[in-house]
Amino acid sequence: MTETAAGEHDWIERENPARPREIVGRVPVTAPERIDDVVHAAHRWFRDWSEVPLALRLRRLSEAAVRLDAGRAELAALLARESGKPIADCRGEIAFAATYLRWVCEHAPAVCAARELADEQGRLVLAPKPYGVVAAVTPWNAPIILSMIKLGPALAAGNTVVLKPSPLAPLAVTRAAQSLPGVAVVHGGPDLVRALVAHPLVRKVAFTGGEQAGGSIAATAGRAIKPVTLELGGNDPAVFLDDFALAPADYERLVLASFATAGQVCMAAKRLYVPQGRAAEFTEAYLAAARRVLLVGDPSDEAVTMGPVVTRAAAERMTALVDDARRRGGRIVELANSPGGEGYFVDPVLATHLPDDAELVCREQFGPVVPLLTYRDEAEVLARANASELGLGASVWSADEDRAVAFAARLEAGFTFVNTHNRTGMSLRAPFGGIKRSGFGREYAEEGLREYLQTTVVHAPAAFRPGGSGMPVRAYPGQ
Repeated sequence: MTETAAGEHDWIERENPARPREIVGRVPVTAPERIDDVVHAAHRWFRDWSEVPLALRLRRLSEAAVRLDAGRAELAALLARESGKPIADCRGEIAFAATYLRWVCEHAPAVCAARELADEQGRLVLAPKPYGVVAAVTPWNAPIILSMIKLGPALAAGNTVVLKPSPLAPLAVTRAAQSLPGVAVVHGGPDLVRALVAHPLVRKVAFTGGEQAGGSIAATAGRAIKPVTLELGGNDPAVFLDDFALAPADYERLVLASFATAGQVCMAAKRLYVPQGRAAEFTEAYLAAARRVLLVGDPSDEAVTMGPVVTRAAAERMTALVDDARRRGGRIVELANSPGGEGYFVDPVLATHLPDDAELVCREQFGPVVPLLTYRDEAEVLARANASELGLGASVWSADEDRAVAFAARLEAGFTFVNTHNRTGMSLRAPFGGIKRSGFGREYAEEGLREYLQTTVVHAPAAFRPGGSGMPVRAYPGQ
C-alpha cells in the first residue's frame, strides 16, 4: 500500500519556474519526529511484502507501469509546470520510467533466484534476500525516472521504500509513486533526511543528487553501518578526436546533450574538447546546430526545447559563471535568446578561450553555460579530461570506433559514451554510476537490481554431511 506521511499544518509550495507567481501545488511537510512511525509502518509492510511470491510482486509492478502510461499526459503537464522541463521531455521521462518497470519485471526472476551447488565439496545455497526498509532520496531534475530506478528493483526484491523527493519537484513524483505498492512518501528538508537515514530499521539508502548532500548522507549511514548507493554530480568531458566526423544531425544531438533540461543533468556534456586545427570548423557547425534546435521558452509550449532553470538562485549562479568567464578572458557566444520576463530563464551560451582553472571548466556548472576547449594531442587532452575529482560520465567522438573505445578505456569515468552523450546513449542493460567523487554503486541493468539484494549463504561441507569423514578442528579449508 502506498501512503504519504505528512505533518498536520506545514506545507511545501512549489512555484512554476517559468511564472514564479504561479503556485503549481503543495505537499505536506513530514516532521522529523514522525519518521519513526513512518519507518515502523514500512517495516510492517516489509514483513508482508517480502513473503509475497516474486511473480505476484512483479505483476503489481507491471500494473503500475500500465498506470504510469495511462496517466502520462496529466503527469507530464504537472511535471513541466513544477520543474521547468519541456513537456515533450516530461512525457519521455514518464514513458521511460514505465519501460524501466517492465524491464525490471522481465529480468528480476533471474537476479532474485537462489543458486544451489552440490558436488564433492558439499552443498552450497546462495540466496539473494531483501534488506528490509530502503530510504530513497531523489532530486528534482528527473524525479519520476530517478525514483523508479530505485523503487522498481527495491520492490521487486521484496523491500519496502520510504521515498523522499526534492522539494523543488515533489508533485508529479508523489502522484506517480501512488501507483506502486509498499511505498511511503515523505516531504521535507535536510533534518528529515538525516532522521530517515539514521533510523535503525532503514537497512539500505539510495541517493541521487549533489556531492555535498551525498557526503552527509554517506556519513550518517556509515555511522549506522548501512550500505548506500550514491549517484552524485559529474563534470563530463566530451572529447573529439582529430578524425571526428559529425553530420548536422550529430551536432544537433550534441547540443541537446548539453542543454536538455537547461543543462541541469548530472550526465550532460559539460566540457567540450576539440583539436586546435578543427576548432573553427567545429564551432561554426555547433553554433548553426544550436540555432536550429534551441528554443527557450515556457516548458508547456510543445515547440520549446529548453525551459527555465529551476530557481532564482540557479539563474543567478549562471550569471556569475558567465561574468567570471568574461573576467578570465573567455569569449561568450549566445546560442539562443530567452523570453525574459519574470521566469528564471537563462540564455544558453558557449564559452571559448578559457583557461582550465576557470570556474566554468573545473567545476560542474549544472546549467546552460558550456565551455569549448582546444587541445594539441591525445596525451594532453586525456590528462585534462581526467583532471577532475568527479568521474560520472564522458564521451569520445571518432570516425574509428575501435580508436574511440580504446581512448575511452583510459578516461576516468563510470560511463563513457561513444559518438553520443547523455540520454541518447543510455541503455537499460548498461549499468550507470560514477567513480571518484561522483559516487558508488550502480543503477540500471542487472547490477542495479542487485543493489537491493544481499546474498545469504547456507553451506553444508562434504566432510560434515551424514556419512562424511569429518576433519580436524584445527584445519583450514584446502589443507
